[in-house]
Amino acid sequence: MLERLNPAAPDALLALIKLYAADPRGDKIDLGVGVYRTDEGETPVFAAIKEAERRLVTSQASKSYLGPEGDMGFVEGLMPYVFGKDDPSMGGRVQGIQTPGGTGAVRIAVALAKAAGITRVHLGVPSWPNHAQILADLPLEMAPFDHACADGTANADAVLQVIRDARAGDAVLLHGCCHNPTGIDYTPDQWHEIAAALAASKALPIIDLAYQGLGFGMEKDAHGLRAVLAAVPEALVAYSCDKNFGLYRDRVGAFYAVAQDGSQLPAIMSNAAALARANWSMPPDHGAAAVRLVLEDEALTAQWLDELGTMRRRMRQVRDRLAAAGRVGTLDLTALGSQNGLFSMLPLDKDRIARLRSDHAIYMAGSGRINIAGLTQGNLDKFIGALADVAG
Repeated sequence: MLERLNPAAPDALLALIKLYAADPRGDKIDLGVGVYRTDEGETPVFAAIKEAERRLVTSQASKSYLGPEGDMGFVEGLMPYVFGKDDPSMGGRVQGIQTPGGTGAVRIAVALAKAAGITRVHLGVPSWPNHAQILADLPLEMAPFDHACADGTANADAVLQVIRDARAGDAVLLHGCCHNPTGIDYTPDQWHEIAAALAASKALPIIDLAYQGLGFGMEKDAHGLRAVLAAVPEALVAYSCDKNFGLYRDRVGAFYAVAQDGSQLPAIMSNAAALARANWSMPPDHGAAAVRLVLEDEALTAQWLDELGTMRRRMRQVRDRLAAAGRVGTLDLTALGSQNGLFSMLPLDKDRIARLRSDHAIYMAGSGRINIAGLTQGNLDKFIGALADVAG
């Protein structure tokens, strides 16, 4: 039976990791793996998380199951940051469960949408590759539209047209902020247009908020999500703490449902819990418990937000330096300064990307996506010079 299986296509990013590790050059640059790095090239554990973990080790009395909903103190502790402290939806229209990372949250959101009657999901492309993989695995029809314009700004006209033309059984999956892989976000004005269009549409909004705090801060990065939720009767939200708490390997996420009426939530969440039970039974506890402890302690919360601010400022400095370089050969880097988060895309063909790797020890995805946090004050000039060489 098992001999019938054909080899799955190799993961290009994993192959890139191996190539980078095998490269002996001391000045090599890794722009492929999507993790934050300091100016020294490290991916540290947040000091606030370290302290929370220390307290967890000394105070945790049991590692018994919590149930498929996970740590509800964690789920509820995040809600003021996601939905806003004064949002009326906090008063009974929102409920959530813990998930294994943002991936688990997207999986539950899309699976629940399918169970509710969604048959087609509109997705701006390019997008995070796992979005399409999850839709194909369930399966659900994916209807792509162009997320970005050639000038490096968001294609608001495309998403607005999709929303206005949506039929019953459609959902629209949107990145809340710090778009992966382009770094191109909708402006506040565009978000309000999107919210108004969704309010008049048959489409169900699904919003993936995976990088809150890495663009302009926790409040501003939630602006688009909150604008939509203020306008629509119902929505699904996928959330990740992997980036903004540095908990990549601990897989910390949350799924939230926003219902028309609080009386609908027991049925909605019982379905979400059943899907979670079938997918992973119980979510991993350690990382979510550490986040809960951070959010319960005013001093740890302040420390976490300060560390997050340091990350955000460093990436903004890198973007500003790239944008200041302006035109480099045939490339114009100016737009990178107005983009947000960990990622941006460079319009380089595969031959130029291969030359960056072979001639300059610069490793990036074949799509042209780069991890902004892989660039430092020590290697930025080398990177810009390499771009001038291959794109001249």
